[in-house]
Amino acid sequence: MNGLEAKTIQCPYCWEMFEITIDCSVSSQEYVEDCEVCCQPILIKATVSSDGVPDVEVSRES
Repeated sequence: MNGLEAKTIQCPYCWEMFEITIDCSVSSQEYVEDCEVCCQPILIKATVSSDGVPDVEVSRES
């Protein structure tokens, strides 16, 4: 799959769940996105496997 895929993540600050969109045409990406609920910066690391399945890790921005 080469496109956009929605993934649900949990904020490492307020623990609320919300959805982000991953670009599956990029095999590895790292970026900061603010939590939709508490506005704290979240470091998002996304990797896409060879069969197009995204894996997302989130952590507090240092």
